[in-house]
This record gives sequence, structure tokens and C-alpha cells, in this order.
Amino acid sequence: MDSGNTYWDDRALLEWQVELGATDAIQDTPVDRYTLEASKPKPKPETLTGPPPIPVEVEVDVVAVAKAAAANAADLPALSAAMQAFEHCEIKRGARSFVFSDGNPEARVMIVGEAPGREEDRAGKPFVGRAGQLLDRMLGAINLGRAQEDAARSVYITNVMPWRPPSNRTPDNEEIAMMLPFLERHIALVDPDVVILMGNTPCQALLGRTGITRIRGTWTEVLGKPCLPMFHPAYLLRNTAAKREAWADLLEVNARLKT
Repeated sequence: MDSGNTYWDDRALLEWQVELGATDAIQDTPVDRYTLEASKPKPKPETLTGPPPIPVEVEVDVVAVAKAAAANAADLPALSAAMQAFEHCEIKRGARSFVFSDGNPEARVMIVGEAPGREEDRAGKPFVGRAGQLLDRMLGAINLGRAQEDAARSVYITNVMPWRPPSNRTPDNEEIAMMLPFLERHIALVDPDVVILMGNTPCQALLGRTGITRIRGTWTEVLGKPCLPMFHPAYLLRNTAAKREAWADLLEVNARLKT
């Protein structure tokens, strides 16, 4: 019999080492396992065989966007530019003109209406149609007007919405909310002595209330300014009997300006 190592001798010796607790076979030279780990080849990226994944649409907080844009407007021209650059109001798509304001920015009285109508959309100015003509006559009765050179007797006019809604519909809550930061900044920049809210929409935007027949004629406050809700001139054209209340409200405004 050959006295050298045989398969059975080698196997017996290996089993004996396993029984002693050996778990790894050690080579003649040491192995640096840290080097092996660092040099391990990176797995290849999986190749996409199907259609590309559908991109997830990120929802934009349009009110936050409006607040940031309005806050950065240092003056009225900058505010006008920021509003024209605002792309999140769908009403803008169907309007012909951007209607910012009219009158004297130094005026003591600031009037806030709802939105441009057809005539306003054509002219690019607020309150130029039949309702606007009635408004001018109402203001003239207490010696106020948008064309007055004297700031003490002039008015400044704007709307909640700077674009005409389709078919002159009432702006919805979402549209009002996204334009409110611009309106609040508008009032802050003009800094009037008195704010007049004409109709339900500006009352909803700035007071959080509607029901103009109940709240008209009662002084309240908007952004630290005395504020009086009044009937919209378009309402007065349809309900001539309400002109009595409108005249009483005008007298209230005149009395407040004198004090």
C-alpha cells in the first residue's frame, strides 16, 4: 500500500478539522478582504424593456405662489406685472384684456368691485359700462370722481378679478382665493383712508361674508382700513328701489371723509 496521502486520508483529515470548528479554507498567502470588497464589480443597471414610467404630476399650491408673487411687488407697476405673469387662473385664457385699475393711486377712497364685464374687457379699465357710468354719477353726487386731480376728492378703482370671467359669471371660491393675495397687496400699496366693497364678491374675498342686502351700510374693517360694503351699481340698474340705500351709504362715506 502507498504510504502517501490518499483521497480517504485527505477526507478524514478534513472531517477532523471540521469537527474542530474550522469553517474556511486558508490559502498559503493572506487575503485582504477589504480590498476585495472595494473592488467588487458594480451590478449593471436593469435594462427597461417596457414603456417609460408615467411622470407623476406635482400639485402646485397656487395660493402660495400668488402670495410670494404679491409680496415681492414693491409698487403698483410691479404688482401689475406680477399679476399679468400669474398663469394659474384659467379665466385669463379667455379674457381679451388685463384690467388692473383706474383713478388716482393717491386717492383717499379705494373702490373694489367684482370683475370686468364686456365693456371693461374691451377698454382695459374697470367700471366703464352702464354700471360704471352710474358709479361715476353716484360719486359725483358727493363731489368724488376718478378724474379728480385733487387726491382728497378722487377715487381709485379696482376689482377682485383682473380678467373677465366667461359669460360674466361670478368667480368661484378657488379663483377668488388665488387672486386675494394680489388684492390685499393692492390695498396695502394704495393705502387709502376708506375702502368701499361693491357687491358680494369683494365682501366674500375680504370679509369672508356674503349677503350684501344685510351687511351693506355697516362699517367694518379690512386690513386695518375702515370699510363699507355697498350695492354694486349693476344691482342698482336692476333694482332701482335700492338707490335709496345706496344714497345713504354715499352720505356715510362723505361723512367719514370729513372726519
